[in-house]
Amino acid sequence: MKVQRINTSPYASNSYLINEKILIDPGMDTNRLIEKLEELTDPANIELIILTHGHFDHSAAAKPVAELCNAPIAIHKDDAASLKSEETSASMLFSAQAPNFEPDILYEDGDIVKIDDIEALQVIHTPGHTPGGISLYEPYSKGLFSGDTVFPNGGIGRTDFAGGSMEDLSASIEKLTKLDVITIYPGHGPVTSDDANKQIRLSLQMSRSFR
Repeated sequence: MKVQRINTSPYASNSYLINEKILIDPGMDTNRLIEKLEELTDPANIELIILTHGHFDHSAAAKPVAELCNAPIAIHKDDAASLKSEETSASMLFSAQAPNFEPDILYEDGDIVKIDDIEALQVIHTPGHTPGGISLYEPYSKGLFSGDTVFPNGGIGRTDFAGGSMEDLSASIEKLTKLDVITIYPGHGPVTSDDANKQIRLSLQMSRSFR
């Protein structure tokens, strides 16, 4: 699995391009993202856009990028409605309107997203930061795209936004501790392969300290 990390600004989410055909979390800076995508690949190669959740900083660029690439947008079914709400998309924090589009694909826990003949992403429902947050796990390379559920060094997603729940977040992180992870690709901050399983366990401890 070839993963290229794209970051367009200190406030936007990390975007990840997998095998030059799957884009995770386009972020919110459309023009900068398109510029960087064009440096890496022909945007027409992108076949699918996945949102780990509906927050503005992860999703605002999704629709214009999807139109450029002619690619469908996927999100967990429990976060689809947030794309049309300033409150639950948290767009008001950026003095912006909600992304306001309909996703094309609604995921559920356990769905599989094929990458190639060997590798595939497992959709894991990880609510807490948002009701429909997901993490994506690739078992062959043992990579985890954690969205805003866990971050390096024991970090965890905020739960003080609309729909957030520390109890749900802690349960979601506990689910992630059952995986064998080599690399964490977080929604913000650096990618890490430094004892990733231990870092997820630290995130679980952190979440439990707030309960």
